[in-house]
Amino acid sequence: MVRAVRGGPTVPAEQGERRSLAGPRRRGLEFLHALRIFREYLYGLRHLHFVGPCVTVFGSARLGEDDEAYVLAQRIGRRLAEHGYSVVTGGGPGLMEATNRGAKDAGGISVGCNVALPHEQRANGYLDVSLTFRHFFVRKVMLVKYSYGFIALPGGLGTLDELFEVSTLVQTGMIAGFPIVLFGSAFWQPLIELFRDDLLARGTIDEADVVRLYVTDDPDDAVQFVDRHAADFGVGPREMKRHWWLGEHGPRSALLRP
Repeated sequence: MVRAVRGGPTVPAEQGERRSLAGPRRRGLEFLHALRIFREYLYGLRHLHFVGPCVTVFGSARLGEDDEAYVLAQRIGRRLAEHGYSVVTGGGPGLMEATNRGAKDAGGISVGCNVALPHEQRANGYLDVSLTFRHFFVRKVMLVKYSYGFIALPGGLGTLDELFEVSTLVQTGMIAGFPIVLFGSAFWQPLIELFRDDLLARGTIDEADVVRLYVTDDPDDAVQFVDRHAADFGVGPREMKRHWWLGEHGPRSALLRP
């Protein structure tokens, strides 16, 4: 069983990040910031290299156990684990917690890629591997890099950002055409209508950009769709050798903290 790996910043880093995005600074500061980004990127690579094959699930941090979506997200996490996938989420509360909880209950590998924020985003208690990042863009790379499929649950701006990021990467050929599921037809229908009635009609997207988004209300159907199409990309257990000289002795290998 993969043991929890805790790391990353111990205090919210939003003030430093705000300064780094506020325009040019002294070159020395920019160089140090670039080194910090590189170190954080390595931190993600080291801890996620052996956890796959993965499916990433996006969803709201604000919908709790009293919401029907929480129960359904838990079922999705359980089904993914039963199909042999490591389940990756943003690692926070709400529907991310529910998905990780379902995977954990089924004996699967539950992974969280958290981000240091001043509010809302805390690591949930159902993670085997828990990483915390300072930079949103590094975190988003890690949410995509190891996954063979993506499921978007109801959510807010963060969920939409992650969904559009993945859709754009597929559209532009930057990643393969991995399956993308929109779970919850009532929630996602207005978006699909916008795509079809406005964007597609104006020619700003293609039919393929709409068709690749699979909408369903059934957790089993969502997971089966991912499983069916992920098979096209050779998904399966990976036999990758660990190197002692890289400190790769096991799941808790070589903590590289950003």
